Amino acid sequence: MTDREFTIFLVDDDESVLKAIARLLRVRGYRVQSFASPSAFLSNHDASIPGCAILDVAMPDLDGLALQQALSASGSCRPVIFLTGRGDIPTTVRAMRAGAIDFLTKPVNDADLLTAVAQAERRDGEIRAAEAGRSSFNTRLAMLTPREREVMQHVVAGRLNKQIASDLGTVEKTVKVHRGRVMAKLGVRSVADLVRFAERAGITGSEA
Repeated sequence: MTDREFTIFLVDDDESVLKAIARLLRVRGYRVQSFASPSAFLSNHDASIPGCAILDVAMPDLDGLALQQALSASGSCRPVIFLTGRGDIPTTVRAMRAGAIDFLTKPVNDADLLTAVAQAERRDGEIRAAEAGRSSFNTRLAMLTPREREVMQHVVAGRLNKQIASDLGTVEKTVKVHRGRVMAKLGVRSVADLVRFAERAGITGSEA
């Protein structure tokens, strides 16, 4: 019985390895989806499911590093743990540079694997929290009219209402109205909050 939302996608062409690791992880409460080939994994992969991938390095149709690259190319930030039958420093370096959580040698030590999975679970949570934050920003930004967006960018750049009015060819009273609507729609109460919101959303006054 599993008690975690976190799912581990296990990809290895060795059936005995799949069974042994899946058994270990399920006992620890993880959900496990096992695949005997990279192609089977890719055709069934759902990036929206919280989890990590444990990939064998040496597989016939697509090696683990190529599979990691395919995930990345598809826009997935799925944390990856590699398993290999033999130590290979250049391959290890390539994997870690590509963002792998760990590179473990078979037969894998249970404690080492569980430690790597726990680290992957933390990273996946951080990635999804960041993505949720960006989605929230984008949703609120989409509520702004083009003119409100212009006013916001000028405010973030440190421009005064009078200066903004001059730049946009309008009157100060209209700028104040737009500014108030911007802050209401974005759910901020002060200019400082607006600046912080803009920074986290990747917006700077230079866009004005």
